[in-house]
Amino acid sequence: MDMNILVLNAGSSSQKSCLYRLGSKIADSPPEPLWSAHIEWSKTAGMMEVKAGGAKVAIELAAGDSATAISKMLETLVVGDVQILDDLADIDVVGHRVVHGGSAYSQPVLVDDEVKVAIADLSVLAPAHNPANLAGIEAIELCLGNVPQVAVFDTAFHSQMPLTSAVYPIPYQFFEEGIRRYGFHGISHDYCSRRAAQIVDTPLDTLKLINCHLGNGCSLAAVDGGIGIDTTMGFTPLEGLMMGTRSGSIDPAILLHLMRTKGYDADRLDTMLNRESGLKGVSGISGDMREIGAAIANGNQRAQLAFDLYVHRLKSAIGAMVASLGGLDVLVFTAGVGEHSAMVREQVCRGLEFLGVTLDAALNSASPMDTVISAPDSAVTVLVIHTEEDWAIAKACWQLRQQLR
Repeated sequence: MDMNILVLNAGSSSQKSCLYRLGSKIADSPPEPLWSAHIEWSKTAGMMEVKAGGAKVAIELAAGDSATAISKMLETLVVGDVQILDDLADIDVVGHRVVHGGSAYSQPVLVDDEVKVAIADLSVLAPAHNPANLAGIEAIELCLGNVPQVAVFDTAFHSQMPLTSAVYPIPYQFFEEGIRRYGFHGISHDYCSRRAAQIVDTPLDTLKLINCHLGNGCSLAAVDGGIGIDTTMGFTPLEGLMMGTRSGSIDPAILLHLMRTKGYDADRLDTMLNRESGLKGVSGISGDMREIGAAIANGNQRAQLAFDLYVHRLKSAIGAMVASLGGLDVLVFTAGVGEHSAMVREQVCRGLEFLGVTLDAALNSASPMDTVISAPDSAVTVLVIHTEEDWAIAKACWQLRQQLR
């Protein structure tokens, strides 16, 4: 019997949703969803775009009320030009991306009251994400009643990291209290690792990979034999690489200095580090790499500095991941910047020749998806992979439901 799986991938200012119909067996490669929706919020309103087959509709949303928005979104599944179901009761399971699962959740789980409490409690560690994830779960409860819901955690992939990667060099009591490196983007890192093994036609358990997930948020994962052994994000999604508007790792004494000399409190520091730093903070223009590239073309020196700093810190972190792995077979670029910025890929790989990385310039410029872009004589295979988090969530839901039957 076919299974209709609705996926909600909720963020702080946007939400992606899609519907898959899976049978008794599922393919390794991701199929196109039957239906998809994307909601983008401004400060005062929102816009929802829904697609199914060749049809597309746009719906204006009056305010940032996720429950109302999800209700309107679900209506399009059963009414109008993008209808794909006869009844909302035909939805068999709903899968959610949940950013922070802490130490308790290393696998997808059915959502119950205990899981909801845990997601809420962990909101302090992912304040831009976990509350939105929980709001999506509660909105589905209101709209669909007792339909089974599955939480798929971004932190789960990193749960097997060795203590040398997970523990911070601060008093050990804090580790015992849960202050440790958790890692994020795990759904993407897991999917891309498996997809890379398919593309290079080599068993995953024999490969040493580095996944570069480069979007507005950025992280690397060192993957040895399919196991995440190191990553750049940590206790929260703020640590690590320079990002669109996030600083990544900086000297913690800078924060003490700002508190002592400028009167910064926790909220002001949070805003500065998460929303006013990274590409946006250095360039003074934007956290969007496309706008940085346009400014560079017009001779903007701060935009050039922001780009150069971004690349420098990325190359440095790749070097650290290689050291954790003790070698490198495959380097993967994924997510918005990783998939679409040939300039970033070219500049990063230009600094990695000592590892035997050689790009094919023509392939890189073409920005192909799920394809090798390294030269035939490159000692390291370089790939561009289109990350499929929604498909990975749907697949996890299908697998969990099969186990529970």
